[in-house]
Amino acid sequence: MPETTLLAPTLAEFEAARTVVAQVADVTPMESSRYLADVLGAPVYLKCENLQRTGSYKIRGAYNRLSKLTDEERARGVVAASAGNHAQGVAFAARELGIKATIFMPVGVALPKLSATRDYGAEVILRGTTVTEPLLAAAEHARETGAILIPPFDHVDVVTGQGTLGLEILDQVPDLETVIVPIGGGGLISGVASALKQRAARDGRRIRVIGVQAENAAAYPPSLEAGEATMISILPTIADGIAVAKPGLLNFEIVRDAVDEIVTVSEDDTARALLVLLERAKLVVEPAGAVAVAAILAGKVTPTGPTVAILSGGNIDPLLMQRVISHGLAASGRYLTLRIMLPDRPGQLARISELLAEATANVIEVLHTRHGVGLQISEVELDVSVETRGPEHRQHVVDTLRAAGYDPQID
Repeated sequence: MPETTLLAPTLAEFEAARTVVAQVADVTPMESSRYLADVLGAPVYLKCENLQRTGSYKIRGAYNRLSKLTDEERARGVVAASAGNHAQGVAFAARELGIKATIFMPVGVALPKLSATRDYGAEVILRGTTVTEPLLAAAEHARETGAILIPPFDHVDVVTGQGTLGLEILDQVPDLETVIVPIGGGGLISGVASALKQRAARDGRRIRVIGVQAENAAAYPPSLEAGEATMISILPTIADGIAVAKPGLLNFEIVRDAVDEIVTVSEDDTARALLVLLERAKLVVEPAGAVAVAAILAGKVTPTGPTVAILSGGNIDPLLMQRVISHGLAASGRYLTLRIMLPDRPGQLARISELLAEATANVIEVLHTRHGVGLQISEVELDVSVETRGPEHRQHVVDTLRAAGYDPQID
């Protein structure tokens, strides 16, 4: 590939893109977090791109890319493939610029994302069950119709647009020392890291950039180790917005040169972060958008000074939010499901209820059955779910039951 294809945007290009992107993108809030500052041991700020128009930072890169199209290219229309945020960003940008947009999305895409993309005026075509099929279909559509394919991350105009976020962050936190950025294909972090590093070099200072990937979709660590963008097999993850099997080529080059460290977080870490953001910051954030906070909570970030965690998106399906909250409560030690074998005689269920009340555990759900696998004729199985106040209280509930002669198994 020619070297010019992989050249990162210059600081002047980032500054110019900022004027373009400002035509549609909001300057999103920068919120301080005392709770996360106590966890990290340094001031922590939350850059709320979850409150951006279309619900994520994607509008920045999409609008910047589409604004560069010639009149002839605009007349041909644009096409993209996405399961959510990129789709909405392209659809919105196309509407603002008067360009016809066709978006391919998987059949199982969340209804709120599908409806929003259509509401922005795009023609939506459902294809396949994963993002792979829509990507192939979008490329074929571009070949057949001449429409301009808009990639989600691997294009210099997209990277330049996303990098405007870095300049905005510096305006809001001038003494910034560390920024933590979610990573999927690398469009956001390559733009933010490049813009910040160039500004820091110009100003004679240093800014640390840390990327965060989901453990089940972490393509960057093996790619950096191999020295080239490498395809991986993705495992299921709630952070679907950053579940990308291979880094972008341009993005990989920039990340290799400009990002100081990349860490990964577990599903439990991410669920816990989403819950903390809801409870402590009163912010609705999608799992992919919460991984920067997850890295702080999991102890993956070393404090150096004022730190910004980018909340990259807030487009979460309410049904997924319900499941993630439950998972986050369990991961935080505040939701406990126990399986207890009991003698099949009157009074046992009442006795368990008394013990749980003594331990001040609030019962959420109870299943009492004689038909569990492995049960003796004289036994019943009790599955009980309770709310607890954290790990210490959770252990107290278990210890209370064991002290009374029962053997609760944690599910």
